[in-house]
Amino acid sequence: MEPLAEEHRELLALVRRFADDEVAPVADRCEHEHRFPRELFAQLGELDLTGLPFAEELGGSALPYRVYLLVVEELSRVFAAFGMGLSVHTLATWAIATYATPEQRERFVPEMVAGELLGAYALSEPGSGSDAGAMTTRAVRDGDVYRLDGVKAWVTHGGIADRYLVMARTSDEGSRGISAFVVDADQPGLTFAQPEEKIAMWASPTAQLIFDDAPVAADRLIGGEEGQGFRLALAALDGGRLGIAACAVGLAQGALDQAVAYAGQREQFGQTIDRFQGVSFLLADMAARTEAARALYRSAAARRDAGEATTDVAAMSKLVATDAAMQTAVDAVQVFGGYGVTRDFPVERYLREAKILQIVEGTNQIQRVVIARGLTGHAAR
Repeated sequence: MEPLAEEHRELLALVRRFADDEVAPVADRCEHEHRFPRELFAQLGELDLTGLPFAEELGGSALPYRVYLLVVEELSRVFAAFGMGLSVHTLATWAIATYATPEQRERFVPEMVAGELLGAYALSEPGSGSDAGAMTTRAVRDGDVYRLDGVKAWVTHGGIADRYLVMARTSDEGSRGISAFVVDADQPGLTFAQPEEKIAMWASPTAQLIFDDAPVAADRLIGGEEGQGFRLALAALDGGRLGIAACAVGLAQGALDQAVAYAGQREQFGQTIDRFQGVSFLLADMAARTEAARALYRSAAARRDAGEATTDVAAMSKLVATDAAMQTAVDAVQVFGGYGVTRDFPVERYLREAKILQIVEGTNQIQRVVIARGLTGHAAR
């Protein structure tokens, strides 16, 4: 893999300082207040970190996708909910920037690239999570508007985002009947349910979007043509899964760092516990697992930057990295012993966050389905 340029290393050093000095000190407070730190997200925009992989004409930095993912990893090292927030925002922004008409791109993307507006992605529904082709939310053309009716579920940033990329059915032709719309938070006919009560990532609200005869302007149909939504959704998920893989590796690194530091100062039987083989071997396994997951997602990102197809390897990256994060967080709690299950240290939060990462952007069982289809060539019935 090509080494990072000096300017990219300097960028990552800046992000690391920002993560340690600005994000880490407020992570637990934001989590327990159930509050997404919009002020920190705005700072990301001011630092030009919300537009890293986007074209310069859109206000972005036109950097390689792998550099953007390294930023997500660094932020997730101290606060996974915040790193995931950048990942989800980028997923929605990328889909609009890639599939919109030139006029739509100019109209909707720059404010998102600048971090002035927070983006979200609405694909799943209460009755069609992994089976997105079975969605029932409808968009019916009525003159100059589409009238949207239905419920979108499991929307990260639901209720706090400014702009949503919404998939809805415009015909009964299965996956070919799905279209994508740009919907702003103040859209008449759109309301938000109370956020889901999750086991973790309380600072990242997940809520349903409820459409009741919402008159969405026809010029908000992405690409200006019906039927492009499913293809857009799947393409966006390839990048989104790499984003979650980067989140997971960052979380694993954070858990490892905490465990190494604790084991190096906690004394039992007259010596620090990192001198005991049972603990040192745990740390070694945690480090090896994290580095392997990091190598896989970075390799996948390099393929994406080279213009290669990444559906299979993105699914592999998400699967391997989130499973690695889960086991590494479990081991970190074990290193801390009784303190590991208290809120005195962040490893209990890492453990709860890791479980969520195994589910978002497609469960790890769905990642196995994607990988197996790539191997066998068997499409879904």
